[in-house]
Amino acid sequence: MTHPLLPPFTEASAIAKIRLAEDAWNSRDPARVVLGYAVDSVWRNRGEFVTGRPAIEAFLARKWTRELDYRLVKALWAFGGNRIAVRFAYEFHDDSGTWFRAYGNENWEFGADGLMDRRHASINEHPITPEQRLFHWPLGRRPDDHPALDSFGF
Repeated sequence: MTHPLLPPFTEASAIAKIRLAEDAWNSRDPARVVLGYAVDSVWRNRGEFVTGRPAIEAFLARKWTRELDYRLVKALWAFGGNRIAVRFAYEFHDDSGTWFRAYGNENWEFGADGLMDRRHASINEHPITPEQRLFHWPLGRRPDDHPALDSFGF
């Protein structure tokens, strides 16, 4: 794609924007992920408040040091104008080998340049057994033929 997906969003462009974000996050590369956010982007992630690309990049580096073998699936919840609401689930394990599944919602607001100005995330997680894992693709981008979030009933 030669230019970012810009607001106002249609259903198709909102879904495409979500998939680009999911792909970036599944790379687990903070330097890549941060490029989708405005230089002065403001985040609320659980109880942590983060402002600006350097702080976001540091936050993501810390996250993926703790959340190992991270795999994420995102889905459109709603959209309008320059805003998109997203549902997601991801799985990871910690350094002791305990697996977790996290569920959440994000509210995104974009500038006219297509970069995310605001991100508000609410996330809950719980331990799962290795047998309960549902996201088994090789690390990196979720394959196109992998079931979408709605396929799992959450």
